[in-house]
Amino acid sequence: MNRRMDPLTTEVVDLIGTVVARYYQEYDAAAAVHHLTGAQARVLALLSGGPMPMRQIAQRLKCEPSNVTGIVDRLEAQGLAERLADPSDRRVKLAAATAKGRSTAAELRDSLDFAREPLAALSVDERTALRDLLQRMLTPEQD
Repeated sequence: MNRRMDPLTTEVVDLIGTVVARYYQEYDAAAAVHHLTGAQARVLALLSGGPMPMRQIAQRLKCEPSNVTGIVDRLEAQGLAERLADPSDRRVKLAAATAKGRSTAAELRDSLDFAREPLAALSVDERTALRDLLQRMLTPEQD
């Protein structure tokens, strides 16, 4: 079945793609200031929310677990992350941000002008509507 997007949907998809590309470009530049790759910075951002199993990190980033192992190794070498045994299953390793890692992740997040500046131009109601629409796009429909 060959379904074509209507012009409005095409425009929205193109705009989303542009926003994502600009976000990653700025995120990678901000990461480089901290001597991190974009992937390392994204893993660090995930870990700043709390310890996480390596497999879950891979699922969230849509990559292979072996890639996550290398990223966490490099974060560990910089003192930004550590591995912990999962208290509920000692066979499972959790990756966790160190205090230095959490502060670095916060500095990275705060330095993202592209994410902050355009959103600041929107009212609270507009940002709320945008958030709600994005959440609705990402949430599977309930039957």
